[in-house]
Amino acid sequence: MNQTTQSVSAQVAELSSLPMPNLWALWDRFFKRRPDNPNRNYVESRVSYKLQEQAYGGLPAETQRRLVNIGMRHSKIKGRQIARDIELAPGTVLIREWGERDHKVTVTAEGTFEYMGKFFNSLSAVARYISGTPWSGPLFFGLKTNGKEAA
Repeated sequence: MNQTTQSVSAQVAELSSLPMPNLWALWDRFFKRRPDNPNRNYVESRVSYKLQEQAYGGLPAETQRRLVNIGMRHSKIKGRQIARDIELAPGTVLIREWGERDHKVTVTAEGTFEYMGKFFNSLSAVARYISGTPWSGPLFFGLKTNGKEAA
């Protein structure tokens, strides 16, 4: 084993014996916010992954896309198709800066879009609600550019 492997292995092995304040310090280093319903196993597993990802690199973007597509194809909860080639899985969060603030929209399991406690049947309806003008939802949220799927 090389030095990096030993170091990462030792760090991962140590996680189970760390006091929670120390574990949270590591969490805060890798994530912007803490989970709503944390449990120690979840926190340890996510920090462990991030330590390994930092040392060895993460999954290539193409592999990430393939895994998301496989998950969506085999999920009992179907995503929301918003355009011919764009499907959003439930729980997907879209963020758009508009009017000097961030607007967060979540795809629900029912196939609707939740924005500030209100539910919309289409992403375009959310875009109109936010901007006050007619917008294509996929275009407004950066999922399409000039009639093409964004990368």
